[in-house]
Amino acid sequence: MKKHDTGLEGLYVLESEPVGDHRGIFARLFCAKELAGIGLDKPIRQINLSRTTARGALRGMHFQNPPFAEIKIVRCIRGACFDVAVDLRPKSPSYLKWHSEILTPDNFKAMYIPEGYAHGFQALEPDTELLYCHTEYYAPGAEGGVRYDDPALAIAWPLPVADLSARDGQFEYITT
Repeated sequence: MKKHDTGLEGLYVLESEPVGDHRGIFARLFCAKELAGIGLDKPIRQINLSRTTARGALRGMHFQNPPFAEIKIVRCIRGACFDVAVDLRPKSPSYLKWHSEILTPDNFKAMYIPEGYAHGFQALEPDTELLYCHTEYYAPGAEGGVRYDDPALAIAWPLPVADLSARDGQFEYITT
């Protein structure tokens, strides 16, 4: 598995290296031993799947507050998405900076998102599915978020937003 630095502290793009023959391919999607070198020092506690039916639909920008902050590893297993992580750690040199990747099943990329980052994505194809590995259990009282259209972040979403949950539309703007 290749690990690519994004320029944002602690945020990496993981790239699986499929091996193929006439039968198809095999690819390792997760290896705790390899990821320990970039900060994965907690076990994966939960694996979730999301399916987003509409092209242009947006989910995010979500995080969990301490003591339930989590590392996420996000991979697209169907369709395509514009995946975004934003550094929300005030003392970080990459505070309020964001990084995006196009994730597809065919490019074998995943985002490794450390604690203290918000995460969201926009579906680029109908019926896009993402697989999430989390180092913490979902804690409803600890969930938080920031606005996807916050001018302090200026995220360049590739499509007009076709669908957004009421909850995601009610997140606060960041005050800087």
